[in-house]
Amino acid sequence: MQLYEYKVVPAPVRGEKDRGLTGAERFALALSEVMNELARDGWEYWRAETLPAEERAGLASKTTVIHHLLVFRRALEDEEVSDAEGEDEDGLTFSSERRGRLTAFAPEGRAPRLGPAADETF
Repeated sequence: MQLYEYKVVPAPVRGEKDRGLTGAERFALALSEVMNELARDGWEYWRAETLPAEERAGLASKTTVIHHLLVFRRALEDEEVSDAEGEDEDGLTFSSERRGRLTAFAPEGRAPRLGPAADETF
């Protein structure tokens, strides 16, 4: 099974200035510069995400803001995978290695059988 590491970066919020370009073309230029820079380091563009996040707005209040993120991935080398893998008692395989990466995958097969729901009331 191929394992990947992921990198998430904020999407550009404004375009790069260049003579003779429209607003959309400037934004496309800024986006392509980010993507090409990461591609040179071996990162493959995976997808874009729009996610909410709670942030402070003053001393005691919080507000929800929307972040636009670009997700990139690259395959882990075979020796990185074999060095970092370990199995826990549930049969799940985890890989946590330098730089704080965490990768997990479960073996294929049937889901565990669950018992009946508890009839206790609280």
